[in-house]
Amino acid sequence: MCHVLIIEDEPLVAMAIEIALEEAGATSFDIAENEQDAVIAARRRRPEVITSDVKLKAGTGPLAVQAIRAEQGDTPVIFVTGSPEECQPCDPPGIVLTKPFNASHLIDAFRQSRP
Repeated sequence: MCHVLIIEDEPLVAMAIEIALEEAGATSFDIAENEQDAVIAARRRRPEVITSDVKLKAGTGPLAVQAIRAEQGDTPVIFVTGSPEECQPCDPPGIVLTKPFNASHLIDAFRQSRP
């Protein structure tokens, strides 16, 4: 079993990430559209992997991930972003994939990030 938190404010992109990661073996998902909702979702159910956009309509993905990791400890993160230059390096560090992303690259990154 693997629970994934998807931090993404574009519903179609979030759905594409969920479909790809389900194929890779993820079993449950929470989707958050902003920084605050991401932190709340992680408190409700601890993610084993986080995928995150960098720019959100409210807040940023890296700040959400920092807050989650501060509360819950080290959690693998895959940044899926249209602005990778703003994530060089992201803090916390993680795998960075550029939108539009290739599903097979996302699946490889997911498998690589799992313990």
